[in-house]
Amino acid sequence: MKLQALLYVAHGSRVKEGNWEAIRFIESVKPHFNVEIQEHCFLELAEPSILQGVELCVSKGATSIAVIPILLLSANHIKVDIPQEIEKAKALFPNVTFSIGEPLGVHEKLIHSLHNRVLEQGPMIPNETDILLIGRGSSDPSVQRDLGRIAKLLQRTYDYAKVDTCFLYGNGTSFDEKILTLSESENRVYIIPYLLFTGLLKLSIQKKVAQQGFSEQVVLCGCLGYDENVRQVLIERIEESLYSFVGSD
Repeated sequence: MKLQALLYVAHGSRVKEGNWEAIRFIESVKPHFNVEIQEHCFLELAEPSILQGVELCVSKGATSIAVIPILLLSANHIKVDIPQEIEKAKALFPNVTFSIGEPLGVHEKLIHSLHNRVLEQGPMIPNETDILLIGRGSSDPSVQRDLGRIAKLLQRTYDYAKVDTCFLYGNGTSFDEKILTLSESENRVYIIPYLLFTGLLKLSIQKKVAQQGFSEQVVLCGCLGYDENVRQVLIERIEESLYSFVGSD
């Protein structure tokens, strides 16, 4: 008899609050699915690991495991790291079938969340407002391309004067370079970290912004975060993953 499991894979952080944010978010998603076995794990920096998560699912009787990445864009974590761990799991549990879901990706609902992060800072006039999206970064060029698509959608949807992108590491314009030019803008600039959780990267951004001593012209917003739009997109991705499982039976 087939027994389905969902294994949620969050990134993991050295900051405990970031891990608790992920767990609370996952717990809010679980009730949307009539799946008896639902467990969480972390890609790195926290436990349980992916293999430990798989072992827990199998110990509860799972014969099919849908691996659900809670990650924003498709980079090496999606294309390399998670598949490598699942190959190890397949070797340990050859009678268990696995699928790996898609990241949250480029989605209209996430565009609305970005706009909400700006609105949280108070009234503004979009066509007199610049936005800077800060991505985590990667050596994978698809990350630059996808964040660029998100920037264009945000600008087109809400009529911002300008929406630009930069990255904390990897390819593309770095945040360290970009932050030096923000005071040159004629418009108010809102910085939005395109990150899900509180962690060292967000703390690093806060520190660098504070060091610049910007006037009120430059505003640091909250992370994209685990809001209702993100929840709805993740639910879509899970439904897609479960449907692919049914279709492959």
